[in-house]
Amino acid sequence: MRVLGIDPGYAIVGFGFIDKIGHKLTPVQYGAILTEAHTPAEQRLLQVYESAGALMDKYKPDTVGVEKLFFNRNVTTAFDVAQARGAIILAAAQRGLPIGEYTPLQVKQAVVGYGKAEKKQVQEMVKMFLKLSAVPKPDDVADALAVAICHAHSFVLNQKISEVKRS
Repeated sequence: MRVLGIDPGYAIVGFGFIDKIGHKLTPVQYGAILTEAHTPAEQRLLQVYESAGALMDKYKPDTVGVEKLFFNRNVTTAFDVAQARGAIILAAAQRGLPIGEYTPLQVKQAVVGYGKAEKKQVQEMVKMFLKLSAVPKPDDVADALAVAICHAHSFVLNQKISEVKRS
């Protein structure tokens, strides 16, 4: 199963593709979609949407995990990120990809085993799980890989729960 993890953003969208075979997780590709400041909002959103779609078309994930937003400071930034997140979800939905959404607490719990883990702990666990030589940079990329790991572990269980609810 190929999983795409997304850490949504407006200036930086972290992404990470991993393959899950049995219990083994293998990194496929990871990086960031960057949009330039002072570019009109609609152009930045278009770039996020098209870039996310192009990555999905190239690496063909079976499912997509997206981090839910958590903001306690800047409302304007929250709206911008929410719009970029919507563009990413739209790109996945248009391709018929199942989408899982996770709070930062859920991602930390899945990757570290503790929902209030520090960012550095999550990054080190991502590095360990995926046998990487270094923590991916920028932080958004490591966060996206953490979302992918969380989603890979949760996907089968979530599918079974959905099937039971439908019956």
